[in-house]
Order: sequence, then structure tokens, then C-alpha cells
Amino acid sequence: MQWDIGENMKIKIKKEDYESIIVYARERLPEEACGLIAGTVDGDIKNIEKVYFLNNMDHSREHFTLEPKEQLAAIKDMRSFGYIPLGNWHSHPETPSRPSEEDKRLAFDSNASYLILSLMAEEPVLNSFHIKGDTAQKEELIFV
Repeated sequence: MQWDIGENMKIKIKKEDYESIIVYARERLPEEACGLIAGTVDGDIKNIEKVYFLNNMDHSREHFTLEPKEQLAAIKDMRSFGYIPLGNWHSHPETPSRPSEEDKRLAFDSNASYLILSLMAEEPVLNSFHIKGDTAQKEELIFV
């Protein structure tokens, strides 16, 4: 399913899902943690209904690759719930919550949201981005 990305796209995430991402990412330190997000779109709001926690095949602190079989299983699971893929998330263990040049280069789906969790400070920071080409636009993240 495709939709048009508006200038003011918003992302809703449950606080429990946000906290689960933090726990999972901290457990994987010093490597980047990664996964997918799925849910529904209502106008200019993407509602994250389910977060998927996948393995980083690269086992790197600077980049990630999703495991293809896990990715496929997540897509099948999304479909079983009637959800659509909304994008992905990953952690930055030692850098800010913003897309790196590699993140921008590998952002092939301009409809996707790219959530980045920074663990460089004691307090984690999560931001969401719409990436098109080498431009990253921050999306409003709403915690519910």
C-alpha cells in the first residue's frame, strides 16, 4: 500500500513500545539494534501498532543489516493483523539521533519512516525521519 507523504507527517508510538525498543537496544550494546514498525495510516498520522525486533546481521556498532528470513516473517505477521509496513528503527549506540550519511544512502523507501534511537547519553533520544535522497526531514513523534 502506498500513500502520499505530507509535509507534516506524524508518528504515534505507544510508550510501552518505546520502552521496549530502549531495553532491546541496550541489551545489544555495543552493536546497533534494529527492527521494523507496522501499523495503520490515518490521514497524516502513522499509528505504530506493532514493533518488530530483528537481529543485526552485521554485528556492528556503526551500521545494520536486517536478517532476510526475520524480515519476511515480520511482513507475513503484519499482513495477518491487517497492518502495513511503516518503516524501520535502529539504534545509534555512540552518535546522535539523526540519520548518518549511510542511513540516507540506504533509505530506499521514501514513504517509510526511519526511527533512530540514540544511546550516547544517559537519557535515550528517539526521533523519526522521512528520508528522500540526501534530505532527512524530522517527523513529529507522538507518545501515547
